[in-house]
Amino acid sequence: MAILTNPIKKQVIQDLKTDMDSSGTHYYAVIGRSEQWDSADTVPTAVNSAREERNFRLSLQSAKKVADLTFCVPRYNWSSGAIYSAYDDSQVGYPTQTYYVMNDENQVYLCIQRGTNLAGQAQVSTVQPTGGTDGVPFDTADGYIWKFLYSIGAADATKFMSANYIPVKLQGATDGSSTASEVEQLAIQNAATVGQIIGYAVDSGGAGYTDTPTITIAGNGTLAKAGATVSGGQVSKVTLIDSSGTLMFGSGYNYATVSVTGGGSPTKPAKVRAILGSPLGLGGDPRDDLRSTAIMLNTKPVGDESTDFIVGNDFRQVGIMKNPLIGGYDSAGALFTDTTAIALKKLNFASVTSGFVADELITGAISGAKAYVDKVGTNELHYHQTEDTGFTAFNSGEQVTSTAGSGTTAASNHITTPEIDIMSGEVLYIDNRAKVARASDQTEDIKLVIQI
Repeated sequence: MAILTNPIKKQVIQDLKTDMDSSGTHYYAVIGRSEQWDSADTVPTAVNSAREERNFRLSLQSAKKVADLTFCVPRYNWSSGAIYSAYDDSQVGYPTQTYYVMNDENQVYLCIQRGTNLAGQAQVSTVQPTGGTDGVPFDTADGYIWKFLYSIGAADATKFMSANYIPVKLQGATDGSSTASEVEQLAIQNAATVGQIIGYAVDSGGAGYTDTPTITIAGNGTLAKAGATVSGGQVSKVTLIDSSGTLMFGSGYNYATVSVTGGGSPTKPAKVRAILGSPLGLGGDPRDDLRSTAIMLNTKPVGDESTDFIVGNDFRQVGIMKNPLIGGYDSAGALFTDTTAIALKKLNFASVTSGFVADELITGAISGAKAYVDKVGTNELHYHQTEDTGFTAFNSGEQVTSTAGSGTTAASNHITTPEIDIMSGEVLYIDNRAKVARASDQTEDIKLVIQI
């Protein structure tokens, strides 16, 4: 069975990020669907089909250009009493007991070795990792060994930190305008050592050991050393610390084998496996260390965004569109490049005898056209049509009614087209949600995560 490796996933994300950063492409976070999902408003799971995409487009309300984006990884706050795994190059995905944490100061640490007792049983973490911002691994009193990777600066935390994800990036060159956290991270990247052995996994403890065996590492690198612990006749753990108490990671290893010799006359030999760091060395590219295969996009609609975003109503869908075209007539077909847009048609009235209400179903007396009301203004309303309402156009000069409202459409120019052509561009992401109500003093912090 074939697999997609992490490097190709990372490349796909990087290519997407590069495209989003390009001045020639325009990505928009879009919201829509004011009507309920069903009578109970139960949120359905989005499906990847042409019909789903079409219905998503038909219910669009507003769009705002994506402001920022970054690689991201799942968020794991350090918690006293939790057991953490050590980094393991054989691990697929993220283990139940994660191998990295974020502390109370938004600093990210990778667990190189977890605390264990003499029998090799995992112990809980009781000391929050702090400091060590020079990148040199350090141990805490609970037996864990940690390495500092990076700090999340205030600006990145505001843009990209959510309840479930944190940002991660490869820091480029810094200058006088760079933040302290950016300068700090670049120093960590530059100090990374390629080809370190950063841990050892005891795949089998063997049997019959009466003394401490010798651990020998063979490979194409140098200077890696380790020490063994025996408990109950088995090799219970192999640690990075040699007999002198020094962490001996070595360097230059692309591969390595571990031999366990001596220790009396064991009846069954122990099997120990070397764990090698990421390609650029731990800290060299934290996206690799934390196995990031996701990107987060962020934008923040504020209030009504100069009338392009609806207030006083709600939305139930969020998505991403690439390169939508201008709607209307004068410039229709050209690439839309403005920061925000309203994606709804507007029905203009010659007179309104009683007020319309958002979310109502309106009907044209002559045309028979039906539509959902999204926004009500003076002698106008914004609306959308779906499979349920049909797509018949409203006539000029006809009476339009709803449960609460009634009015006569204008004799000419009774329909204003949306600022964007909702059927143009590419829909890259759809997320169905419970309703979100919008108010004039409200700012949506839209964070969308694309996972490869």
